[in-house]
Amino acid sequence: MPVTEKPVAPLAPHRPLAEFYGAPAARGQFVNQLFDEAAPDYDWVSALMSFGTDQAYRRDALRRAGLQPGMKLLDVASGTGLMLKAALELGLARSDLAGLDPSQGMLAQNHRRNGATLVQGRGERLPFQSGTFDFVCMGYALRHVEDLRELFAELHRVLKPDGRLLILEVTRPTRPMALGLMRFYMHTLVPALTWLCRKNTATAKLVKYYWVTIAECVPPEAILSALEAENFREVRRVTMRTILSEYLARR
Repeated sequence: MPVTEKPVAPLAPHRPLAEFYGAPAARGQFVNQLFDEAAPDYDWVSALMSFGTDQAYRRDALRRAGLQPGMKLLDVASGTGLMLKAALELGLARSDLAGLDPSQGMLAQNHRRNGATLVQGRGERLPFQSGTFDFVCMGYALRHVEDLRELFAELHRVLKPDGRLLILEVTRPTRPMALGLMRFYMHTLVPALTWLCRKNTATAKLVKYYWVTIAECVPPEAILSALEAENFREVRRVTMRTILSEYLARR
């Protein structure tokens, strides 16, 4: 009898978070609704959490990863378009940019900012032909996908041969004192400031959810191994400011 290969189990970025949604099947709807409702405040929150350095960092990370004018760029989980904005600041043509996000609210903010080609969808099912892009990026959204293996397979598929990949993420500290300080800042202080300044319960909840997904995320070694398993080359992780991870690879 022929040997039947067992299907590969999904690699979720973190455990089901029952404190936010009742069952794993409800996760996608919860996350989309949360981002839809918090979309008008997202840029403000991003600047608050980074002490105002977020946009300069995105631009510098893209430059270090090799993004140059003339490349075709796909920004997966594009959100309000901060990565696309950084690409424009590096001199890329608007016609060479594409963004994808499952949240209509985030895409509406994105469209007002950049005017680039935007598509509603998920990273695990990219609606683009194989070998379309020179560069694919993803900014602080790896923790919000359902299956890292499916995501990385799709990112690999849509890249041209030798195309570049950059994934930005926040990684929980390993030292107990640093972990405690970060937990207090992101789980207590930032949500309180967000509520006082924005008066949006969804935005405050988004910040708390953001922290829990960071605290529960699979370790960097699992992310690197998953990238290598999908045939990416030159896979590596660069750390900045202790908690910022840049995952880099080539097709």
